[in-house]
Amino acid sequence: MIAKLQCVVLDCADVVELSRFYQSLLGGLVNQPDPRWSLGEDWATLHTDGGLVLAFQRTEDHRPPRWPDPARPQQFHLDLGVEDLERAQEDVLDQGAMLLDGGDGERSWRVFADPAGHPFCLVQD
Repeated sequence: MIAKLQCVVLDCADVVELSRFYQSLLGGLVNQPDPRWSLGEDWATLHTDGGLVLAFQRTEDHRPPRWPDPARPQQFHLDLGVEDLERAQEDVLDQGAMLLDGGDGERSWRVFADPAGHPFCLVQD
């Protein structure tokens, strides 16, 4: 092993908005003191209860991905496991997500975009 994952960093226009969005989905603490990062208007973190750290970096001219457009690819995405896909969909939409692909009702996953346009999937556990 060469390295350990410290965090996943998402570029966005508003670090507070996006960190709060993911906190509403995953729980945890926004901007928990951590000597690895300096927090400020251009950088925020979310330390989840499961130990994962998401970081949010302000980008002046943020251009959100357009899934599935290869001209503006998704760059990365998160798969989030859920027990009840229908309920989870309602919850993420209430928090500001946008449904990108609801599938045909036969799939056990759906694709959404967070408020900054990053795709993520809800996957039935």
